[in-house]
Amino acid sequence: MKWSEIAIHTTHEATEAVANILHESGASGVIIEDSDEPDLIHEDRFGEIYELDKNDFPNDGVIVKAYLPINSFLIETMTEIEHSIGKLASFGLDVGANSIQTNEVDDEDWATAWKKYYHPVKISERFTIVPTWEEYEPVESDELIIELDPGMAFGTGTHPTTVMCLQALEKHVQPADVVVDVGTGSGVLSIGAALLGASSVQALDLDYVAVVAAKENVELNKVESIVNVTHGNLLESVHIQPNIIIANILAEVIISFSEDAYTLLPKDGLFIVSGIIGQKRDLVKSDLVGKGFEIIESVLMEDWVAIVARKRDV
Repeated sequence: MKWSEIAIHTTHEATEAVANILHESGASGVIIEDSDEPDLIHEDRFGEIYELDKNDFPNDGVIVKAYLPINSFLIETMTEIEHSIGKLASFGLDVGANSIQTNEVDDEDWATAWKKYYHPVKISERFTIVPTWEEYEPVESDELIIELDPGMAFGTGTHPTTVMCLQALEKHVQPADVVVDVGTGSGVLSIGAALLGASSVQALDLDYVAVVAAKENVELNKVESIVNVTHGNLLESVHIQPNIIIANILAEVIISFSEDAYTLLPKDGLFIVSGIIGQKRDLVKSDLVGKGFEIIESVLMEDWVAIVARKRDV
């Protein structure tokens, strides 16, 4: 089978939105080439074990790649992708150059293309992300390994927003906690919560492709007895009271359901949010405080923000 490689040059701010559009268009996964990634790895904050070649990454911004089968619907699909990306400006997102390139590849090339980008990376004090095909021996006795196959997932788990969320979970999850993961994507945050000792995790996503990918990753990491992956829109299908709600999605979406999160959480329950570009940090913080939350932590990484908020006394 022939495949069309679609490469979209965009901004850091619009990366997750563009990736989501590609998923909704039928891509089973994406490659994210982030111009900041080589420098981030060289910082060696957690003793990363692999260095990236800058020649594999753009000089600025982000290139999001996906693979779609070449068929009679491809032209129509490409038109829909361009239209959807063009509409992102109405949500206040800067899409940058927004250049789109296509290239035809064979089955073998498509399968190989994924693997050169993914290697074991230690992203926090305890978590290491390991691609399924890599051999890796834990360095620390309490190290937690999350295995991912980027061919079926939505990334390597090393995007700054994901890293900050996992670091927040590492700091705040207590044994027997109940966690809800809104917009689970690859399921990496749900897996992380389970490995940290959560007794129950409900992982939700509106995208059926994400639900399938998350279920596969949950099984791969042998936490299916703890993590329940379901199709759902935000918190509409949640009928339990969690100790922690985590959401790594757009700032505007966080604001749209922050009141529901406050209502669902118990006193002192935590709302951990990311996917927020730096310039929208104050917007989200103000909304959370206005809804009754206390901001207990705000972290900035590569111009992305994660916020940990606690439900205050009423």
